[in-house]
Amino acid sequence: MSEPAVDDETFQHLKATVERFVAERLVPNEMRLEIEDEVPEEIIAEMRELGLFGLTIPPEYGGIGLTASQESQLAMIFGGTALAFRSLLATNIGIGARGLIFEGTEEQKQAYLPRMASGELISAFALTEPDTGSDPANLTTRAVRDGDDYLISGTKRYITNAQRAGVFTVMARTEFDRPGADAISAFLVPSDSPGLTIGKKDRKMGQRGTTTSDVMFDNVRVPASAIIGLKPGRGFRLAMRVLDRGRIHIAALATGACKRLIAEMTGFAKERRQFGKPIAEYQLIQAMIADSYTEYLASRALVEQTAAIYDRDGAARTEASAAKYFATEAVGRVADRAVQVHGGAGYMSEYAVERFYRDVRLMRIYEGTSQIQQLLIARQILKEA
Repeated sequence: MSEPAVDDETFQHLKATVERFVAERLVPNEMRLEIEDEVPEEIIAEMRELGLFGLTIPPEYGGIGLTASQESQLAMIFGGTALAFRSLLATNIGIGARGLIFEGTEEQKQAYLPRMASGELISAFALTEPDTGSDPANLTTRAVRDGDDYLISGTKRYITNAQRAGVFTVMARTEFDRPGADAISAFLVPSDSPGLTIGKKDRKMGQRGTTTSDVMFDNVRVPASAIIGLKPGRGFRLAMRVLDRGRIHIAALATGACKRLIAEMTGFAKERRQFGKPIAEYQLIQAMIADSYTEYLASRALVEQTAAIYDRDGAARTEASAAKYFATEAVGRVADRAVQVHGGAGYMSEYAVERFYRDVRLMRIYEGTSQIQQLLIARQILKEA
């Protein structure tokens, strides 16, 4: 295990700064975000100034270089506000940049990572397709060799930050005589490439302020040097490695949302009176609070343990799936209880729990559905048995 780039004293200062930023700037702007369906530009500028776009990018490329354990602590804090704020940062500190960090050449890293770390350049991760989500080995986007170049054709779906992105990590089939995973390569594709078209902004159940869109490729020409690490056929394994740490991040985010929801339901229960006393004094309300807090503690412990394993071993495939599965399912239950404790008020948009109820539903789907996590966990356990 290598030494962390950020010592504990510096990290605690950063953590306190992020806590203040979330409490003083993001939480007060949650309703504005919900109404305008956009992250305010002044908030984005403040995020850049704080270095939040480069949290996990190595210091030699202008970032901060947080470990998985440090990253998960900040993700829990960001889970305590509208998830769209974190989503804006997500691809630069996560799936959009991580493949480049893991396996990019020095030239590729120098070309992109410093601008990602500053927030000047937004990256995106183009894996999911209309008919291929959790089964990337069978994706249909093709990259056909043409001299020293490749021509990429296909459609990607639900791509986070597509409309803001300056560069995409694109998974495409290049090795047509090889089966499954060995057929996929990962390309760095600038968003202004001729033949690349970005679709309209998706309308979603929740997480207003986030942007997802289709991305279409019509014979988009890229040089062979655009393959991450210059190694064809490594894309599937790189995607799985990227998602490994990303699932720890999502689990931490869900854990932070649990904490905020518990605060909302307990605060309401102490103020709301029925039959002459606060509803917090009724045992059935107390039971929902107790169940929620227990699941929050279990999620936090699982996230912390999994992040520590990742920092120690450089991987935590089964543990990351377990953490993502448990924490995202748990926050769904906590959000449901929070709405129930609020009663009719919980169905009204002026209360935060109504928004969180919609926002956290996506956590059980993206970066691998709960059912995919169950399959991954079971397969690994059976393999080791």
